[in-house]
Amino acid sequence: MRQRLGLVLLCGAALALLGAPDALAHGIVGREDLPIPRWLFGWAATAVLVVSFVALAVLWPTARLERSGERPVLRTPRVLEILCGLIGVALLVLVVWAGLDGTQSTTANIVPTFVYVLFWVGIPVLSLLFGDVFRAFNPWRAIGRAAGWLGRRVAGDRLPEPLPYPDRLGRWPAVVGLLAFAWVELVYAQRDDPSTLAVLALAYAAVQLVGMALYGVEAWTRRGDAFGVYFRLYASLSPLHWRDGQLFVRRPLSGATELQPIAGTLALLAVAIGTTTFDGLSENPFWTSTAQDIQGVLEDVGLSGARGLEVAYTLGMVGVVLLCGLLFWLGVLGMRSVDRRHGSQELAGRFAHSLIPIAFAYVLAHYFSLLAYQGQATAYLASDPLGKGWDIFGTATATIDYTVVSANGIWYVQVGALVLGHVAGLVLAHDRALVIYDDPRRATRSQYWMLAVMVAFTSLGLWLLSAANG
Repeated sequence: MRQRLGLVLLCGAALALLGAPDALAHGIVGREDLPIPRWLFGWAATAVLVVSFVALAVLWPTARLERSGERPVLRTPRVLEILCGLIGVALLVLVVWAGLDGTQSTTANIVPTFVYVLFWVGIPVLSLLFGDVFRAFNPWRAIGRAAGWLGRRVAGDRLPEPLPYPDRLGRWPAVVGLLAFAWVELVYAQRDDPSTLAVLALAYAAVQLVGMALYGVEAWTRRGDAFGVYFRLYASLSPLHWRDGQLFVRRPLSGATELQPIAGTLALLAVAIGTTTFDGLSENPFWTSTAQDIQGVLEDVGLSGARGLEVAYTLGMVGVVLLCGLLFWLGVLGMRSVDRRHGSQELAGRFAHSLIPIAFAYVLAHYFSLLAYQGQATAYLASDPLGKGWDIFGTATATIDYTVVSANGIWYVQVGALVLGHVAGLVLAHDRALVIYDDPRRATRSQYWMLAVMVAFTSLGLWLLSAANG
């Protein structure tokens, strides 16, 4: 046991040292004058995880999160859900209208900021704080439910029942959808073009409506809708839970234990972590040099420079996603060495939920500066969403205040998010181990490997945040 723990600590120390080189984080500037050396963050983060691991082993002898202990605190009127759905549909219409009819300037049109800042980054934060708010505002769910209600009114019993959702399909449609969005955001050359984003929004809505027509609104929303599934992952960490027109309060993190390990679940989490990781890596000098080399090879076989670069970035993104999945799988294989009665597939499914707070930590750490700064652009973009010189709310002259959060303040938020996210992952993994293994000591031994996984993910995140600015 001591040898294994020593090995984990040695790996953690080595990984922490990887945080010493210089790298680039999304939207981060001016971190050259940090009050303490950067490498110290890596060591401090590793120490926090190790101390947390020891504290869990000593102070957390029985599972506490498998039962949420939720209690109702509020009942919401049905009309509120209808109103939220209408707002969601209105926002979808705004995105399509602004994208197709507005100026095609990335900064003057509201669509890029709405999609990449308010939607992609803002909703995960709201989900953590307030539960699954996207479900209420989900525009395609609202349209699907309205179409179903109208169909029952018109056709009555003649309306065919939806098909049973295939178990083998699982969350794979959501995996494909999430990977496709990440490809558009990180690889596609026209990713900032408002009209392109509007067309893609219409295409995605059409796919969702087809899925709902085949398998039913709720079944498809919970498994096939990439954004519905993705945002629900982060909502499972929230102490607030909305269900059947009621608001419940529960233990934080406890909702994650209810994640069902159906087909595609681990792949979804690997995509969530891996694509955000690649976003940070994509501006790293090492990667940009490698991508140019790949681009040169592809140009030699006949691809254009732009296409070659897209292919290179696609390969890089997929490679990082596979690497993140492999890293977790190595932790699973290590756990299996503690007790061979549990297979790798079983352990991977039962511990997959421990990756949810890591995925959120990566999102918050990587995009916090984008949300803090570019999110302020909503004030003037809301007054002139099409970029035609309007001033609907009198805020068209508003500007972005880059002093609202200092560069060092953003850095501390990012580091704190990474550390707390990985500690939360350790808590979830330890709590589940106490359920799976009949001996608390065996449960603790099994988590040496998950500690190594958490240290690896933390060190990778710190390296991406700190490495490219030097």
